[in-house]
Amino acid sequence: MGIKTPVDSVHDPVIDILLGGKHESETKEHGENFRIVSALGIDLATRSRVKLAGKLVAGALGETLTQAGLKATEAQIVVKVEQSLGNCPKYLNKKEIIPTVPEPTLVSSKLPLTAEAINLLAKADVFFISSSNGDTYMGTNYRGGPPGFCRVFKNNSTGTVLVYPEYSGNRLYQTLGNLQTTPKAGIVIPDFDSGDVLYMTGNTEILIGKEASALLPRSNLAVKVQVQDARFVHKGLAFRGISGEPSPYNPPVRYLATERAAAVDAQNVNDHTVYAKLIKKELLTPTIARFRFSVSDPEAARRWKPGQYVALAFEDELGAGYSHMRDDDPSSLNDDLVRSFTVSSSRRGGGPEDEVEITIRNVGKVTAFLFRQNVRAGLEVPLKGFSGTFAIHQQEGETVPFVAGGIGITPLLAQLPDLDLGRVRLIWTLNLSDIGFAIDTFERCPQLASSTTLHLSGTAAGGQEELETTLRLEQYGAQVRRRRLAASDILSIEDSPDLSTTWYICAGSKLHRALLSWLSGRKIVHESFDY
Repeated sequence: MGIKTPVDSVHDPVIDILLGGKHESETKEHGENFRIVSALGIDLATRSRVKLAGKLVAGALGETLTQAGLKATEAQIVVKVEQSLGNCPKYLNKKEIIPTVPEPTLVSSKLPLTAEAINLLAKADVFFISSSNGDTYMGTNYRGGPPGFCRVFKNNSTGTVLVYPEYSGNRLYQTLGNLQTTPKAGIVIPDFDSGDVLYMTGNTEILIGKEASALLPRSNLAVKVQVQDARFVHKGLAFRGISGEPSPYNPPVRYLATERAAAVDAQNVNDHTVYAKLIKKELLTPTIARFRFSVSDPEAARRWKPGQYVALAFEDELGAGYSHMRDDDPSSLNDDLVRSFTVSSSRRGGGPEDEVEITIRNVGKVTAFLFRQNVRAGLEVPLKGFSGTFAIHQQEGETVPFVAGGIGITPLLAQLPDLDLGRVRLIWTLNLSDIGFAIDTFERCPQLASSTTLHLSGTAAGGQEELETTLRLEQYGAQVRRRRLAASDILSIEDSPDLSTTWYICAGSKLHRALLSWLSGRKIVHESFDY
């Protein structure tokens, strides 16, 4: 097979190894001296790829003129292909590739990585990795996912370490097999926008099970790369790429345990499984319900605090087993079926300490499963742990503003006994179909109603029934507005006496973005949720 392409002949380490010193002349290797090579043919526009492995037969560097009349260094390589394998399109994010002449400038060839290189890692949704089985076989493949799926564990004077998750694949484990026998890798991270490129080599470590999830929560398999050498080059690539459709198989970014306050996995730190058993279910609206669980071992689960979430695992109940592809439901392929729910019960007056309560909306397969449950069936699921830090701080005499979108009121519910409710300003947006949630909330905590402005939107039964429901809410003491929330509603309370300088927000992504814009420049403690 012959390959001809413009290259960076100065800073590209692969070209240097294969063709270094051979400018304008052929390189020929014979017999046992053939160099083993590997390659990946990939079409990002169609998500097609094929892996190639074999031996280098000949190669040369020369100059060529591009279609635009520009001079470029061109590599010509002949490879004897001995192995090939077509692979699936999973985790490939579509891009339209545009040929470009490299204009390379070396930025850095030292560790730790520069800020520019770190920024590239933060936005990269694909990288290419080469590995080998000793000196007998090489393989090149890609790893793709959402932008930032490769995480930086460490980057300082003591070393540079990267970690990335291994998603569900074809179970051939060719790259992982190589890394197991020969724990070294070469990695190339392209910047499709600028043509910049980060080359790295490093020693690898495969993390499995508890080791993986302790470092990269929600992962059962991950690879850690101790970077030994790196080279960051401006405009070193012979192409640019226009981003298209992301892969429907991409799971969300999995953050390092050191990056976010992830739940300490009770199954990792104990020699037995901690279970949450469903003991009560209350339907508040057609799509919102409250569930209470008893915890089999509260000490092992690490007792929760108001403002935290509980992580529950539903793999045993809903797992579909291994599939190579699942085009009818691609997001399920890497779904570990662990779900995090904000705790809505209080530690004071909220029931026994070995029980925990969540209030949730029916929006997906796990919540739908819970809504179908009969308490008498005795559902038990593994409890992974508690985490989160959405704590509301109220100084004496201070009025705290809290903006909630729908189910976003749950972190406030868990902290009501700890607050002076006469000095809380709750602005709560709710769909009319969920008005039963507001009634239940005020019945359970009547003092909250007089501190609440409730914005109702959407459609409901209308007429006399809607009027009676609105009057009922007003009888509790709430201010009811039959319209969507606007920026003026938020800004109008800023002149309130003794208002805290900190705003608390918990809302869906659309309202969350609007609130951050409306409150620009203010101190905000916030969470968003997306279904």
